[in-house]
Amino acid sequence: MGIWTVDQNWGLVMGSAAPCSGQPGLECDQGAQNVINAFTQTGRSERCAYYGNVTVGRDVTVAELRQAYHAVVLSYGAEDNQVLGIPGENLSGVYSARAFVGWYNGLPENQSLQPDLSCDTALIVGQGNVALDVARILLSPLSLLQKTDITESSLAALACSKVKRVWLVGRRGPLQAAFTIKELREMINLPGARPVLNPADFTGLENAIKDTPRPRKRLTELMIKTALEKPGEKTVEVQAAAPREWGLKFQRSPQEVLPTADGSRARGIRMALTRLEGSGDSAKAIPTGDVEELECGLVLSSIGYRSLPLDPSVPFDTQRGIIPNSSGRVEGVPGLYCSGWVKRGPTGVIITTMNDSFDTAQSVLEDLQVGVLDVSTSREGFGAVGSILRDRGVRPVSFSDWEKINAAEVARGKAAGKPREKIVDPQEMLQLIGH
Repeated sequence: MGIWTVDQNWGLVMGSAAPCSGQPGLECDQGAQNVINAFTQTGRSERCAYYGNVTVGRDVTVAELRQAYHAVVLSYGAEDNQVLGIPGENLSGVYSARAFVGWYNGLPENQSLQPDLSCDTALIVGQGNVALDVARILLSPLSLLQKTDITESSLAALACSKVKRVWLVGRRGPLQAAFTIKELREMINLPGARPVLNPADFTGLENAIKDTPRPRKRLTELMIKTALEKPGEKTVEVQAAAPREWGLKFQRSPQEVLPTADGSRARGIRMALTRLEGSGDSAKAIPTGDVEELECGLVLSSIGYRSLPLDPSVPFDTQRGIIPNSSGRVEGVPGLYCSGWVKRGPTGVIITTMNDSFDTAQSVLEDLQVGVLDVSTSREGFGAVGSILRDRGVRPVSFSDWEKINAAEVARGKAAGKPREKIVDPQEMLQLIGH
């Protein structure tokens, strides 16, 4: 089996919205470490060969891989983001959450971002887990961030941040919020930041959630408790002393990012107030005709990620941003499979993606058993692809090469009291392994 990748090794584990802290008890660390252990075991297996720093679709085509292997699985994520599509979106001070996450997590492609954190109020469009994670990074005490694997350059910028308030805006209501209870609880308990929830948004919701699925019910109950219940005396004192705050604004749809007088950067956002038609996840946000303006110098768009087509020979649904498939089998192309966000869209957490990959693997095994995959004749595998790469001047990175990079990052992090210090320059990585 060959694994071909140009992405950061361990993918979502290393580059997800929530940086790892190395502190026991956090899912980011326990769940991620389990995946890292499994990946390392697989990468070291004699039955597996890892080839990094190879761009499939450019350095080698999918057709060439299919000629070399009996089965090919495309298991990549979403490297693009949905755009707001409103005036002012390209002003200075407006960023995608995807780029912002890549910036503080050390993705090489985002290291030139240099977000302006000189304002006191930030607004995040979107109410999913990524939006909450971004808000948490903006408002976390520096003492907490210093224990994570956030890059040194990002830490330096966050240390100078003037952001004291973050609003998370959604078109629909509390019952349609996309974040999960773990991320919300972490945000509510964030030291030095108090939640600001409008009680009117939650009054009467207790009856509305009686018959909802348990995850949605527990999530809404936590929001109701935070918004409506009178906190204890100690909590009141802690919140009163908190220097930062965050809140959820529901039923607001962005219309325009407002520019400063000289038109150089964002100063605020105009939003249409909405009402809901329907209920549950199918509820639609309908503009009421009323608008609201909110001052903010930093706008982050977190309304969804989007996969991109990899190779012209691979079918791709541009509307949905996925490879058309049935249980991971690419439609119309026997022997070609897909997994992950490019298979079902950019939703879910690590465990969701794991279960999704198991489903695709089961399809491969079933096709092997019933003869859809013809293994009666041998394929050259890397022997064929390696020759193609050499002819094109491409030198792959092996798994042992990656482990050298990993060891260097961990060593640098240990010296700084962090889980790791990520190397953000690909050329430095290659020099480290003698390429």
